[in-house]
Amino acid sequence: MARDGINDGADSDDSHPGSAAHGTTGDRRAQLVAAAVDHVTAHGIADLSLRRLGAAIGVSHRMLIHYFGSKEQLLVEIVRTSERCRRDQLSRLRTEPGLSPADVARRLWRQLTDPALAGQERLFFEICGHALRGRPEAVPVLDGLVTDWLEPLVAAETAAGVDPVTARSRARLGLATVRGLLLDLLATGDRAGVDAAMEEFLRLYYGPK
Repeated sequence: MARDGINDGADSDDSHPGSAAHGTTGDRRAQLVAAAVDHVTAHGIADLSLRRLGAAIGVSHRMLIHYFGSKEQLLVEIVRTSERCRRDQLSRLRTEPGLSPADVARRLWRQLTDPALAGQERLFFEICGHALRGRPEAVPVLDGLVTDWLEPLVAAETAAGVDPVTARSRARLGLATVRGLLLDLLATGDRAGVDAAMEEFLRLYYGPK
C-alpha cells in the first residue's frame, strides 16, 4: 500500500536505488524529502527515527541512509524544503491582486503559525541549534538561512518604492522579527500575545492600516 505518496517496494528500492522506475537519483531524493516533510507536518518529530519514518512513507531505513547518509542530514533537507515552500508562498501572495505589503505579511504570518506546521517549526529551530553548536551534519542548514530570504523580501520592499540599501535592512529586520515571534509562540503557546506583537510590528513597519 502507498503511504505519504511513496510507493511500497522497499526491497526493489534497496536493490535499484537509481532505477528508471523511480526516475533519476535527484528525482527520487526529492520525492523522499517531500514525503518526509508531509510526515513531519502530520505527525511531528517526537521519537522520529529513520526506521519509523521509512515504514511510514513506504521505504526501508536503508534506502533513507543511501540517499541522505544519516537522520540529521535528512532533517536538514526537510528544513531546507520547508523554507523553500515558505518562500514560494511569499512569492504567490505577492502576485495576488489587491494585497498591500502589510496584507501579504499578515497572510504569510497566518500560514507560518498554522498549528499543523508546528512540527516543522520546532524542527527548524532544533536543526539550527545543532548547526550553531558546530555539528557537521547540521551546519549546511545555515547556508542561505538569511540570504535566500533576502532576495524576495528586498524585491517586495523595492516594489513599494524603498531604496535598495534601506530595503535590505528592512528585509533583514522583518525576517528576524518573524523568526523570533515564531520561537516565542513555540516556547510560550501564547498565540494571542504573539499575534498582537506581530500586528504592532506591522504597524511600526508599514504604518497604520
